[in-house]
Amino acid sequence: MADIQGTYDDLFSAVPDKLAALLDEGDAGGSVAVLVDGEPVVDVWGGFTHAGRTAPWQRDTITNVFSTTKTMTALCALILADRGALDLDAPVARYWPEFAAAGKEKVLVRHLLSHTAGLPHWEGPVEELYDWSAATSRLAAQPLLWEPGTAAGYHSLTQGFLVGEVLRRITGRTVGEFLAQEVTGPLGADFHIGLPADQDHRVARTLPPPGRDEDYTAGAANSDAPRTTATAFRLRDGNSTAWRRAQIPAAGGFGNARSVALVQSALACGGTVRGVRLLSASGAERAREEQFSGEDRVIGMTQRYGLGYGLFGTSFGWGGWGGSLVMIDPDARMVVAYATNQMREPAEDTRGLDLVMAAYDGLQGL
Repeated sequence: MADIQGTYDDLFSAVPDKLAALLDEGDAGGSVAVLVDGEPVVDVWGGFTHAGRTAPWQRDTITNVFSTTKTMTALCALILADRGALDLDAPVARYWPEFAAAGKEKVLVRHLLSHTAGLPHWEGPVEELYDWSAATSRLAAQPLLWEPGTAAGYHSLTQGFLVGEVLRRITGRTVGEFLAQEVTGPLGADFHIGLPADQDHRVARTLPPPGRDEDYTAGAANSDAPRTTATAFRLRDGNSTAWRRAQIPAAGGFGNARSVALVQSALACGGTVRGVRLLSASGAERAREEQFSGEDRVIGMTQRYGLGYGLFGTSFGWGGWGGSLVMIDPDARMVVAYATNQMREPAEDTRGLDLVMAAYDGLQGL
């Protein structure tokens, strides 16, 4: 069995056992954390940081968690809403006047957070993703694909720029700066949007699924999902230096399971975690206010969306391309997070869900 490092409560031994099994099945490396009441009952890691499998995954190894990053950006928006600085029912153009172009004056802030705004596709060159002004200007000029609020379609890359520009107009700070100063800094959480060069040595580069190379492109898990005009995004783009440095608040976050679980525990624990109050209890509860339920036009599957999070029963969270995931259960005051550098084909990837179910097995013993 693969060697697993870290600590865990004996009641939750199924979680490290599952991580070991994933590594035994051929995964390169990863980390898993389970926090209850903001405190770790599982904090484990194992495997290797690259395909050569000579450098072990360390306690402070970080990796790109792709769309799990959306939960960080959403939390920043919820914090501003809780402070009264952001009105979720306001038109986006109140904060970002240029956004009203091309018939978008009726798009509300809550539409951005719930994938119902009608701007799901990034259609510019990949290189433009690394230029905040160019990316947001492109989206401000883009027409809608549907009347806002009437349908949902996963805004895989665009959501971060849309929400992020509203936050920037209000605070004068990028999402990465706001997150660092208001959230991860106070909590001591090792998560970054816009990774400094001096942290590159800790990054486990993302590896493609078996039989694929770095030209592997992002796509929906459901093969029946409609074809789009979106720019193809390749794994080599996600592994580039430009991607690490840029502010990509929908998919460019770097961290590990420990840091993701710690930050999102604020929403599992009524807004306060380890003595740090990020938002009120009612502000934390807003994350799971249902905004949409039905078929997602981009993913091609039924989805329920809250304010920045996917809804799954009474729990909520989201996952990222390649397998990372966070699941938040306020009723149990529990968060489960998984970060990995090993991709699998999306339609066949149940690793995150399997780890969540293993955590619930332990929870029953508390």
